[in-house]
Amino acid sequence: MTVFFQLAVTIALALAVCAGAIAYFRAVRTPRPPVGVFNGSDIFMMMGFVLALPYVYLTLPGAVLPVVLALVFAGGLSIGYQPVIGNGRLRWALIAALIASVLASHLAFGETAPPYWVANSCVVGLIVVSATNLNVQGGMRLKNVAWFLLALTAYDAFFAWVVPLTQELSDAIQGYPYAPAAGLRIGEDLGAVVGMGDLLAYALFTTTAYKAYGKPGLRAGAGLVVLFGAVAPVATLHIAAAVTGHALALIPAQVFFGPAAFIGYLYLRRRGPERRMADVAFRGNRGEAPRPATAWEAAASPAGRAGSRA
Repeated sequence: MTVFFQLAVTIALALAVCAGAIAYFRAVRTPRPPVGVFNGSDIFMMMGFVLALPYVYLTLPGAVLPVVLALVFAGGLSIGYQPVIGNGRLRWALIAALIASVLASHLAFGETAPPYWVANSCVVGLIVVSATNLNVQGGMRLKNVAWFLLALTAYDAFFAWVVPLTQELSDAIQGYPYAPAAGLRIGEDLGAVVGMGDLLAYALFTTTAYKAYGKPGLRAGAGLVVLFGAVAPVATLHIAAAVTGHALALIPAQVFFGPAAFIGYLYLRRRGPERRMADVAFRGNRGEAPRPATAWEAAASPAGRAGSRA
């Protein structure tokens, strides 16, 4: 029963953030930051941020940590959904209602109750969707994501099995609202939780693959997310428990997904160069006139491919 519950929840959450990120990508255009294109230095800076953030959290007093997380959540929602809700007062009123719903459900029902995890998961999912698009529409390419996930694999493995930083952070937020994770708990027996970082990895890869290669990229990304982001970690956790006789505390999902995503990138790049944002048709509802097909789209069309073979 437990393994099927965890599989169902993990797959649903992973696919939900990917679908939300793709829907946002197709309907909304975020302002392009004046930072040029992503390169190796940007990946290095992102890994530095990822490395430093858990230490910052662990240095905070217990009662201060949820306040900081709530402010981070609110800031992320405000930046990510400014293109969607231009009215600042309305946007902040909705954000305040979302943040308050997490706290209210935690106070009323507790941290193991479904209402709290549904509210918290909605906020986390919305942040992941917006953060994904700020990066992807800001110029992040599939190559950048693939290398970042490969580096994240080494990071997660080291801090899960060598230096137990991940477990320390998980213990630090126990009992407080605004967990940086999504999931569902039903009492003390059934529970499935996916970290915000893992959900961001899934959405980043799938959305960037879609931007780069269209529907083939989307299918490859979604398949890798299900198989290596959800099924492999959950199955390994239960198989290891059955073999060793005791439950493992933690198996980082990126140990499976990071290498698989990198191989997926190597496979997809055989299709040709990645599309840029200018090459992606915008299907939003802002009334833009249709634009002419780009050279990439013309070459990728059936007629273009037939002409290139002639």
